[in-house]
Amino acid sequence: MIVTKINWAGVLPAVTTQFDEQLAIDPAATGAMVDMLIREGVHGIVALGTVGENNSLSADEKRTMLGAIVEAAAGRVPVISGVSELTTDAASLFAQDAEQIGADGLMLLPAMVYVPSGEELDFHIRKVAAASTLPVMLYNNPAAYRVSVPLNLLQRWSDVPNIVAVKESMEDSRRFTDIFNACGDRYKIFAGLDDLAFEGLTLGAEGWISGLTNVFPKESLALWEALVAGDLNAARSIYRWFLPLLHLDAQPNLVQCIKLAEEVMGRGSERVRPPRLILSGSERDRVIAMVEEAARTRPSLATARSAA
Repeated sequence: MIVTKINWAGVLPAVTTQFDEQLAIDPAATGAMVDMLIREGVHGIVALGTVGENNSLSADEKRTMLGAIVEAAAGRVPVISGVSELTTDAASLFAQDAEQIGADGLMLLPAMVYVPSGEELDFHIRKVAAASTLPVMLYNNPAAYRVSVPLNLLQRWSDVPNIVAVKESMEDSRRFTDIFNACGDRYKIFAGLDDLAFEGLTLGAEGWISGLTNVFPKESLALWEALVAGDLNAARSIYRWFLPLLHLDAQPNLVQCIKLAEEVMGRGSERVRPPRLILSGSERDRVIAMVEEAARTRPSLATARSAA
C-alpha cells in the first residue's frame, strides 16, 4: 500500500529556484517565497521542475534546495520533487534521496537528452518508481523534452502501485479525454500547461501544476475554485483576464518570463542561470507591460469565492 500525504487535487505552483547576485542558489529566498505561497492558500508545492531550473543545478544544489523547500513547507502542504536526470541510476538515486530529505512525492520525467524507445522508457519509469516508496506523478511534456508518453505505456504502468498521477503538458486538450478513455480513473490527472488549465480542469483534470500561480496565486485559486463549484461564468471571466499571461508558460523562455513577472510583482528575482539569460529589449518590455496590465485590471474575485 502506498501511504501518501498528497490529496492529488488543487493548484500546485511549480516554484522557481531563487539565485543570489553571484547566481548561487539562495535557499532562504526560495523558502520565503514558498512560505508566502502556502500562506496564500496553494494546495501543494512542486519543487525542481522546469520552472525550478532543475537541470541547471548540480546534484548537491538540488538536494540543498529540496531540503530548504521541505523545511519552509513545514508539513503544511505536500512537497513534490521533480526527478530529471540524465540516467536511470542517477534518477533512482535522487528519488531515494528526495524521500530521505522529506519530499512527499515525485514528479518523474523521462531521462534527459536521450530519446528512448518505448522499451527503454518503460524500463526507466519502472526502475525509478521502484527506487523509493513515494507516490509518483509522471510528467508528459513532449514539446519541451522530445518524448511523448504513449497511452499504451500509461495502461501498462497500471500495475506499478506508486505511479498514481500524470501531469499532462501536451499542447492538445484532447489528450485529457484520451487518457481517461484509455485508463479510466487509474491516475489522477493534472493540467500542466497554464494556457490549457481551463480546458484540462473542465475535461476532468483534478488539479493544475502552474508557473504563473507564482505571480498571481489568488486568481489561480479562484479559477480552480470556480470550476470545482461549477461556476463557468466566473471561471471564464478569470481565465479570459489571465490567458495573455498564461501563454507565457508555453514559450521556450517560460522560466525567464515567469521570473521577470515575479520580480515585477515583488515576489522574487528574475535571475536565471546560463545558458538562460534574463529577458532584454522588446521582449522584456512586452512581458513587463503584460504583467503591469494584468495587475491593473485584475478581476474582483468575490463572485468566484462566493460560488466556491
